[in-house]
Amino acid sequence: MNNESVAFYSEALHLLHESGVPFMLGGAFAIFHYTGLYRDTKDLDIFLKPADYPRVLKFFADKGYTAVQHDVRWLAKVFKGDYFIDIIYNSVNNICTVDDSWFEYAQDGTFCDVNVKLLPPEELIWCKSYVWNRERFDGADINHVMLKQGKNLDWKRLLCRLDPHWHMLLAQLIMFQFVYPSEYRDIIPKWLFDELMSRANSQYDMPAPFLNVCRGPMIDNTQYCVDIKEWNYKSYTIMTT
Repeated sequence: MNNESVAFYSEALHLLHESGVPFMLGGAFAIFHYTGLYRDTKDLDIFLKPADYPRVLKFFADKGYTAVQHDVRWLAKVFKGDYFIDIIYNSVNNICTVDDSWFEYAQDGTFCDVNVKLLPPEELIWCKSYVWNRERFDGADINHVMLKQGKNLDWKRLLCRLDPHWHMLLAQLIMFQFVYPSEYRDIIPKWLFDELMSRANSQYDMPAPFLNVCRGPMIDNTQYCVDIKEWNYKSYTIMTT
């Protein structure tokens, strides 16, 4: 990090504390905290509850920053020159909504000499499990967090988070086996793998769905647009809203 970026991050974090709004640091710096892998970036990913983001936007606007409601479903932004803060309070598919339970498991850390709360590794994996875009796939980040934190992860809580979409967790565990054939036995609990494989196997005994549903837009709304608009599949995300 250069001196200019360090100054921006430090100032932004001090202002967030001054605002009085509870927040957690995620993104590249949470990945660094949990894995030691650093990616240079010009932004901070700040996670907070949906009810709190308007207060944060107004606070920074009053301090001379440019505040923008980028996507009212999940994301706002605060700019200062070339640097900016992503204010994240949900996921674009409205599945990973930040609430008090996230803060209950947040970890303490220090960034740019400022004390912060870090996004819990289970929630970090949960959010990234739905990022399967053509332009961006977060599977490597998940694998690295599992590799470095797997022995300390609350796997039961992670399963609870992903239980409605457990296929996503199973897919990631299988990919972890592929990537780390010498590590998975010590990291991935066998009870979890057996449970998810049993669920996958039992799918063949289920009656066929009445509607042709495509859950693709949950992970990439662009690439699976053709399924909904041209191939007459029903969108899972539309059906559940």
